[in-house]
Amino acid sequence: MPRAVLIGPPGAGKSSVARQLGRILDCQVVDTDSVIEKKSGKTISEIFVEDGEAKFREIEREVVLDEIKNNESVLALGGGSVLNAEVAQSLRDNSVPVIYLEVSISQAAPRVGFNKDRPLLTMNPRQQWLALMEVRRPIYEGLASFKVNTDNRKPAEVAAEIAGFLGAVL
Repeated sequence: MPRAVLIGPPGAGKSSVARQLGRILDCQVVDTDSVIEKKSGKTISEIFVEDGEAKFREIEREVVLDEIKNNESVLALGGGSVLNAEVAQSLRDNSVPVIYLEVSISQAAPRVGFNKDRPLLTMNPRQQWLALMEVRRPIYEGLASFKVNTDNRKPAEVAAEIAGFLGAVL
């Protein structure tokens, strides 16, 4: 079972915070988007364009469920992975600490640049991000053991706050 699972929207800092948290906890860090890219031999954007979102979500579900079941690291999940009912249930069933990294659009925009590497944010990116959050926010909040805002904060600061929470619950 993972030490912690980080969830949140694009631009929340999941990958950066996970690296810092891994250093603090002295454990491995796994970014499931990187695992998907390695497994498929394609970038996330290429999978979306060449195979479609449904295929991406299928690969993502398999990877995330496997990592939740077989990994003892800090996991950074892709922003949409929690939309899958099996993934959400696995997070609940395994009682793993799920950390929701919250971010405002004003902070997310410069972080992700709303570019072609974010396939769901290519057309009217700000509106797309807001629409994603309308659907995802209740899911993120419902799964979270702990919520931390990343606005105007360095990944190390956020990771230290999460480590404090984990120390109190583990």
